[in-house]
Amino acid sequence: MVLKNVKSAVVFMFLLFATANAFAVEEGGATARQVVEKFQADLIAVMKDGKKLGYAGRYEKLKDPVSNSHELTKIARIVVGKEWEKLSEEQQQKLVDVFSRLSIASYAHNFKDYSGESFVFDSEEETTRGGVVVHSHFVVPDDKPVKFDYMLKEKGNSWRIINIIANGVSDLALKRSEYTTILQREGFDALMTKINEKIDNYSKQ
Repeated sequence: MVLKNVKSAVVFMFLLFATANAFAVEEGGATARQVVEKFQADLIAVMKDGKKLGYAGRYEKLKDPVSNSHELTKIARIVVGKEWEKLSEEQQQKLVDVFSRLSIASYAHNFKDYSGESFVFDSEEETTRGGVVVHSHFVVPDDKPVKFDYMLKEKGNSWRIINIIANGVSDLALKRSEYTTILQREGFDALMTKINEKIDNYSKQ
């Protein structure tokens, strides 16, 4: 079922939670589609108050939605690949923490105001490795829609986002290309500095 221009929270919640879904993991657990749509709804809510909240306010509002929908530890591990095993436990935790802040900061920066945008569910499919891909698009008034493909893996009795592909461009692939090179050539401290600089730049734009 396609979610079209939801006009009220009641209708949205009905569609979100009442729709039977083939990818439910167990009773009481959120399905892949529900995780994505809940996160998208949180983004839209923050966008609507974006100007009033400012960057710092948007960041605070998005902390829980990002943490509850994204598998941030797995994302950090995938981004640095084999280099992960070379890091100490303390470095690994620092990397997860900084990637968590980077994810929240990027959303706070990119979804800053609202002019009638909406997310529309298209379809979902299982992957050969037991994951789920949720296909949707972001409707932007007077502009071309942005296609979003959310890749999720099961965690406990729910699902978590491990990658987002926007108009065919993988966020994870971009990060891996950039950050793994820095880690290999310049070391861990240089990588941390680079990511913290990016977070700082998001806060100023």
